[in-house]
Amino acid sequence: MRALSLSPQEFRSLAYRVTDVATDLLSGLDARRTFSDSAGEDTTAAFDQPLPEAGVREAIVDDLELILRHVRAPTGRRVPYVLGSGEPIAALGDFYASVLNQNASTWRSAPAAATIERTVVGWLAQGIGCEGFDGVLTSGGSLSNLMALAMARESRAAANEEGGQPCFVYASEEIHMSIPKAVALLGIGRANLRLIPVRDDLRIDLAALEAAIASDEQAGRRGIAVIGSAGTIMTGAIDPLPELAEIARAHDLWFHVDGAYGALAAIAQPTKFEGLALADSISLDPHKWLYQPIDCSLLLHRDIEAARRAFSYSDEYVKPMTDDPIEGFVFFDQTPELTRRFRGLKIWLSVRYHGFDAFREAIGENLRQATLLAQLIESESSLELLAPVGLSTVCFRWTGSDAATLDDRNERILRRAIERGRVWLSNSKVHGVVGLRACFVNHRTTDDDVRAVVDEVLAAADETA
Repeated sequence: MRALSLSPQEFRSLAYRVTDVATDLLSGLDARRTFSDSAGEDTTAAFDQPLPEAGVREAIVDDLELILRHVRAPTGRRVPYVLGSGEPIAALGDFYASVLNQNASTWRSAPAAATIERTVVGWLAQGIGCEGFDGVLTSGGSLSNLMALAMARESRAAANEEGGQPCFVYASEEIHMSIPKAVALLGIGRANLRLIPVRDDLRIDLAALEAAIASDEQAGRRGIAVIGSAGTIMTGAIDPLPELAEIARAHDLWFHVDGAYGALAAIAQPTKFEGLALADSISLDPHKWLYQPIDCSLLLHRDIEAARRAFSYSDEYVKPMTDDPIEGFVFFDQTPELTRRFRGLKIWLSVRYHGFDAFREAIGENLRQATLLAQLIESESSLELLAPVGLSTVCFRWTGSDAATLDDRNERILRRAIERGRVWLSNSKVHGVVGLRACFVNHRTTDDDVRAVVDEVLAAADETA
């Protein structure tokens, strides 16, 4: 048999064994520690191995069991970041996509992959109330936001041919870390990112935004984009999108909405996202609140020609061989990627298997569970909320000691709660106050898991006294 070849029988046997390991994991999730107790030296000893010149063949399945001892298990109590839960049908889609190994770059190279991706993009745009938007699947919200700002720059201060020129971007001080990274990578410069203060409710201060734009205009400085958040990463605050759209139009600014975390909640509660369809571009992450396996983000935009101005450049060997709008379609002229994974398959299978209403219901449950946690916190005398609960993120802290030591104590409580292994939370800082944070974008989370957050935090407080 040729090198790297497997017989059908060998592949079937290995695939069954891998499926058994995965099924055992999913069926036993509730009994697992959410946060494994492995240390750095443990993972180094387990996985930092010499290059194997000879293969171990079927024994590789044993590696899967070893890996399970060193993971952050996707239980319903894994609620630290905006981290989706990995829906199993979608995981099967990822498996099959890897076997097919299609390059979802053009219809010519991958007819099914290209058509399915275009269909899925249309589904999600329709689902959040932005029917008619076009777009592409990407690796994550960071790349989607970078691409959106590249489109904004090329539309307002073209740089692709002659190089960059000074320009400015406006966003709230609660904006995601990917935005400062994007302006740096694009050569705009982080010093030219105007971070606008937020109000007490952690939404952008519109008066401060208008003042900043006016100041730059009076000084002859060119703004290119304003960014709104459809769910800030720390607290889930939703900026006033209709008003931001109006300001952007009045000043000829590209209006991008970073909805990587929250925009997909428009499926369940569209009234929270009034004004979303007024954006020029929107980032949203199916691998967050559509529960898809990593990686899977989506950049939507209303003008495909703006995407092409930013990204279209090709060599002779990839040019379409037909003018047919279907068979001549290419993705690479609206994204920096040429080789692209068949990301659309997992969404296609997952949504067709469950139906879109099942996702609407699951997102609604996560929103309700955040409200439940907020109620539990408010009923506990030693806990307090740090921010309004607008989506599914709950920032809070333990308050049962002297105010001067509260930040340190809450950091110790967080570490201890995680060490206990039952729940995984993250740290937060709201208006300068240190606390804890739970974010519900997990289809496995139950109300008992929500109650466990409070129980584990109180237990950790007792153990760190």
